[in-house]
Amino acid sequence: MNKIDRWRDMPAAQVAARSFDAAAIVDTAIAIQQIPAPTFDEGARGTYVAEQMRSLGLHDVTIDAIGNVYGRRPGQNARPALLIAAHLDTVFPASTDLRIRREGTRIYGPGLGDNSLGVAALLHLARVLETYQLPHAGDIWFVANVGEEGLGDLRGMRAAVERLHGQVDAAIALEGTGPDRIIHAGLGVRRYRISAAANGGHSWADFGAPSAIHALVRLAARLSQLNAPREPRSSFNIGVIEGGSSVNTIAAAASLLLDLRSVAPQVLEELVTQVEHALAAARAAEPGITFTLETVGDRPAGSTPVTHSLVRAAVAAYRAEGFAAALDIASTDANIPLSRGIPAVCVGIGDGENEHRLDEYIEPARIPAGMRALLRLVLTVTGAG
Repeated sequence: MNKIDRWRDMPAAQVAARSFDAAAIVDTAIAIQQIPAPTFDEGARGTYVAEQMRSLGLHDVTIDAIGNVYGRRPGQNARPALLIAAHLDTVFPASTDLRIRREGTRIYGPGLGDNSLGVAALLHLARVLETYQLPHAGDIWFVANVGEEGLGDLRGMRAAVERLHGQVDAAIALEGTGPDRIIHAGLGVRRYRISAAANGGHSWADFGAPSAIHALVRLAARLSQLNAPREPRSSFNIGVIEGGSSVNTIAAAASLLLDLRSVAPQVLEELVTQVEHALAAARAAEPGITFTLETVGDRPAGSTPVTHSLVRAAVAAYRAEGFAAALDIASTDANIPLSRGIPAVCVGIGDGENEHRLDEYIEPARIPAGMRALLRLVLTVTGAG
C-alpha cells in the first residue's frame, strides 16, 4: 500500500479534515492582513504570528534576526523533518488602505490572498494537528518567513533553509491562492538596478549637458528590444524608472529596475549577456554619463522531478479533493530548497485573483477543500499512520 492509500486507515485524520471552517480561516487571514507588512518591515505581523504559534502549543517558537518566525511540532522521530513555510510580506506600502469589503462571494483586501491566507493556512494546519493529536513520524517546522516579494529576494527562505540545514528533508511553500496547480519547479530570476550619473545643470543655462535621465531612457529603449524567446519561456520587464530633482534641472542621477526570467537557466544567462552588451553600447554612446549595474535579485532555479514521491503525493492529495493539480513552474519560496537539492513544492489553499493589486480578492468556497488537501499531503510526506 502506498502512503496516500493510508488516508483510508486514518479515521482521526478524516475527522480532523472535516473540521476546517472557511469562515474561521478567513477571519484569521483578515486579522493578519490588517497588520501592514511591506517587505523589510514585517515585524509587527511576525510578532502576531509568533503569539498565535505559542497559543497553539508549538515548540521552540522564535523570531530570528531578520524576522522569520519558527515553530516546531515534534514527530515520533526527529527525521525526516518537513518544512512548511508561508511568507509574511506584502507588496503594499505600510500606508495602504487595508479595509476589507465583501461583494457577493468575493472578499476584497490588498494582500488578503497573497499571502495572508497562506499564513492563516499555516496556523490552522498546526491547530488541527494539535487539536486532534495527529501523529507524524518526523518533526514539522512551521515558518512564517520574511522577504519573499520583490527586492526581498527570498531572503527569509534562504535564512530558514540555512538555519534548518541538515534537519529538513522536504519543503512545502504555502500561497493563499492557486490550489489547482502544483508548483514543482522554480523559475530562475535575475534583477538589476542600472544607474546613470552625470554632472547635471540648469535646463536653460546648461542646455546640451548630459542628462542622466535622457541617457537612461535611451538605454531603456535598447533594453526593450531584448530577445526573450517564447520557448523556453522567458521574459523581461523594466518595472521602475526614477531620478531627477525638478522639471527645470538636468538630471544628475537616474536609475531603473530590470527583471529577467526564464524557465531555462542557460537562456537566463543569455538574457544577462544581452543586457551587458546593451550597457556597453550605452557607455560608448553616452559621453559624460557613468553607468553602474547592481544585482538586486537572484532567484535560483531548480526542480523536483514529477516522478518524485513528494510531487506525486501533492498531485494525489489535491486531486482527491477535486482540484486540477496541474504541474507548473513559478518563482516562489520553493526556489531556495529546490536550488539546494531539497525536494519542494508550492501549493495554494483557496481561490482568488488580482494579486499585487488594490482590488485583490479571495473566494472562500473551496478553502476547506484546500486545507484538506494540504493535510493529506503533510500526513503523507511525514509518514503518518
